[in-house]
Amino acid sequence: MSRLIFGVSAVGLILGWDGVVAHHGDAGRYNETVITLAGTVVAFRMMNPHSITLVDVTDESGEVVTWQVEGLSANALVNRGWTKETIKPGDRITMTGRPLLSGAAFMNVNEKARVVLTDTGEEIVRSRDYVETE
Repeated sequence: MSRLIFGVSAVGLILGWDGVVAHHGDAGRYNETVITLAGTVVAFRMMNPHSITLVDVTDESGEVVTWQVEGLSANALVNRGWTKETIKPGDRITMTGRPLLSGAAFMNVNEKARVVLTDTGEEIVRSRDYVETE
């Protein structure tokens, strides 16, 4: 009996594997029109499936809003030479990316994106599909 249960479980796992390893889709989540924001890094977390950067951005009314910025995975960043010190709290950055359709302070910098260290002008992220808008 235990062999039967094991066999059925193994077959189920194999047949369902695509769903286990599939990545979530972004359809309808982000605006296709990019925006550019400048601010100060509060925190940077190199993790999977996406890195997260918290950035304080001063809006038009002078209020500071903390944006959450979703980037590449830790694995992808390491393959590009990044470390946990590539960006750190206090760094000023300028980001171009896709904000959430909901209007929440959340941006994706995986597609149509560029991130620059503001003080040095060093480009640290540029997606393949980034297009200069200025």
